[in-house]
Amino acid sequence: MKKNWPTLSCPSNEGFKFWKHEWEKHGTCAESVMDQHEYFEAALKLKDKANLLQTLTNAEINPDDGFYDLKKITKAIKDGIGFTPGLQCNKDRERNDQLYQIYICVDTSGTEFIECPVLPKGGKCPSKLQFAKF
Repeated sequence: MKKNWPTLSCPSNEGFKFWKHEWEKHGTCAESVMDQHEYFEAALKLKDKANLLQTLTNAEINPDDGFYDLKKITKAIKDGIGFTPGLQCNKDRERNDQLYQIYICVDTSGTEFIECPVLPKGGKCPSKLQFAKF
């Protein structure tokens, strides 16, 4: 988990709080289908299947503190996985709008991507946003 699903929070920590949050917020919805271990195993398989960083770098969108078109980011991910992602942004200390989270919806078996019936509110992204170094 530390290698394949790290927390990138600052200051860095070992990730246990982050993984607990992920289970409580998302994993418990799947409790009737899979246990905690199976949930994280499925999530890691989906992470590899989506391969978002590679998808974005293939579209010349890199975590280099550069600014990119929201439409280009969305299109690159949709072309890569076949479904429209939800994007959430935040502001850094310099008040730059940054890519913060990418939402991809999954079927109840935890194995296939689907179109999101609803995307999270908040953290709207402008037409240009920064892809921060990490």
